[in-house]
Amino acid sequence: MGFDFKAMSKGALREVGLVLALLVMAGGILGFLAVAEEMRAGELEAFDTGILLALRNPADLADPIGPRWLEIVMRDITSLGSIPVLALIIMVVIGYLVLVHKRAIAVLLTVSMGGGLLLGHLLKLGFDRPRPDLVAHLVDIHSLSFPSSHAMLSAITYLTIGVLLARVEKRRVVRLYILAVAVGLTLLVGLSRLYLGVHWPSDVLAGWCAGAAWAMACWLVLVLAQGRWLAGSDDAPLEPGPRSAVEPR
Repeated sequence: MGFDFKAMSKGALREVGLVLALLVMAGGILGFLAVAEEMRAGELEAFDTGILLALRNPADLADPIGPRWLEIVMRDITSLGSIPVLALIIMVVIGYLVLVHKRAIAVLLTVSMGGGLLLGHLLKLGFDRPRPDLVAHLVDIHSLSFPSSHAMLSAITYLTIGVLLARVEKRRVVRLYILAVAVGLTLLVGLSRLYLGVHWPSDVLAGWCAGAAWAMACWLVLVLAQGRWLAGSDDAPLEPGPRSAVEPR
């Protein structure tokens, strides 16, 4: 009776994935708490002001560094983390999941986005931090500042979708590409908030940490409960199975 190294490899990879997700979730929570504690103690003032001032013309703090087209690009990039755009992306993905009979995953995605939106709102109310007034805002904004909703919600949306897509992709290089795109979009949205002067750097760091932790927590819930949710339903599993002999090719 031979030993199934392939099965062992898949099981080991699955365990590694779970451990990494747990580490990201724990790191995100600890990172958020650390940033929040330092922010409340006033220890991040030099860090926050230094970065915002470095992104502006010293002679005119209303003028960001770089050419005019860079400001236009940053305005466009920051919209990728807005609630309307993220909601549109989520609705498109959910529609696809429903059509391919992955309703459990569609429910998870809905809860992930809705719960993240509520969590971000409650955190803003709890910390009650005003927007930076050190430099001119290059977009109109009036809500509270900590944590950055754009950074947090983009992390939740893009990382959750990226992990789900990577989970059904067999080729390692494609999985890495998907995850890199998800992380890249999350980082770009957060950096655009700094360039536009509407968030302190600590707001964005806290948003990234909270968003990554929430996204990984939701993904872990799906993985651990997948057997229960999908048993007896017509939902297809996350990972593609072997082709049937009668399946069209």
